[in-house]
Amino acid sequence: MYPDLSYVFHDLIGTQADNWLSIFKTFGLLVALAVLTAAYLLRLELQRRAEIGQFKGVPGKIIRNAPLTTQDYILNALFGFIVGFKLIYIAQHMDQMQADPSAIVLSAKGSWLGGILGAGLLTAYYYYLDQKQKAEGPQEIMKDIFPHDRIMDISTVAVISGVVGAKLFTVVEQPQAFFADPWGQLLSGDGWTIYGGLIGGFVGVYIYLRRKNIPALPVMDAVAPGLIVSYGVGRMGCHFSGDGDWGIPAAAQPDWWFLPDWLWAYDYPRNVLNRGVEMSECVGKYCSHLAPPVYPTSVYETTMAFTIGLILWSLRKKVTPWPGLLFAIYLIFNGIERYFIEGIRVNDRHEVLGGFTQAEFIAVILATIGVVWTAWLLLTKKNK
Repeated sequence: MYPDLSYVFHDLIGTQADNWLSIFKTFGLLVALAVLTAAYLLRLELQRRAEIGQFKGVPGKIIRNAPLTTQDYILNALFGFIVGFKLIYIAQHMDQMQADPSAIVLSAKGSWLGGILGAGLLTAYYYYLDQKQKAEGPQEIMKDIFPHDRIMDISTVAVISGVVGAKLFTVVEQPQAFFADPWGQLLSGDGWTIYGGLIGGFVGVYIYLRRKNIPALPVMDAVAPGLIVSYGVGRMGCHFSGDGDWGIPAAAQPDWWFLPDWLWAYDYPRNVLNRGVEMSECVGKYCSHLAPPVYPTSVYETTMAFTIGLILWSLRKKVTPWPGLLFAIYLIFNGIERYFIEGIRVNDRHEVLGGFTQAEFIAVILATIGVVWTAWLLLTKKNK
């Protein structure tokens, strides 16, 4: 396993583990890649749908070389202060940053001198740009703005609301941990509920689309393939870091199994949680592996997510005339996949939910919504 980049290069070229590269956590990097993947696929699909006329452009004015306002200077200076405030402190306390990055980044700790230098440098840079733009003169351009032109706004809203949703669902699922340390739980890099992120992101983006008068159903269809593919990329982060998203202890491998042994049972050596028993002759901070080995459920989910993504991508053009149908099919696949994987995953079961895990319960609801929605759309198509 590779808890951070230092372990990747340790295995590749033999550099020391737990060096300065350890501030770059494997899970975080792959989550960032998942967001970029979803945004890229969404942009491609939104652009295709705009080209065939499913979205109408909204006339908008774009001003190039617009002079900076006082608010622009204040915001940029504040950003420069925060960056300098944190970077200098991190450089001075690299050992603490390696041990727990979130405790440093999300704290009030920092260097005031670094903050002042950062604010000054960024303000000077934007003053230079402002003078250059004033010399060239402002230019007004009218153009039609389509949903794919707003991909950065949509992605930002999805990420922020998704993070809030993921944390809220974790609080609901593990209230005892939250009440024991509220701020620690909210600001930690641990404790993310995938369905909380999905629902939170959906609510946030839906509100944004309504405010911009963008039809929601075609956007939901457009995001479906990218959403499930990015989920698979995120699960790769779970696997390679060994973040605890694994299964229950694996049963004896059957005779008919023809795939590599580790795909049936895996011990997650050097997992980021340091769970299990200590490894012999191990070098580095992370030296534990699971005993007995468990089902590598994150690998199963990655495989299923990419397969579902391929199916949805191949269907997207055929079902374009029926807005909502592709997203309904996504809900069916997503619910079925997660329901069955929960049977071999480590998770808490709740009596109030009839013995289901939180994810199982939500998966059943999503799959049911998907089936009803799909049936209604197909019946409507048949009647027409």
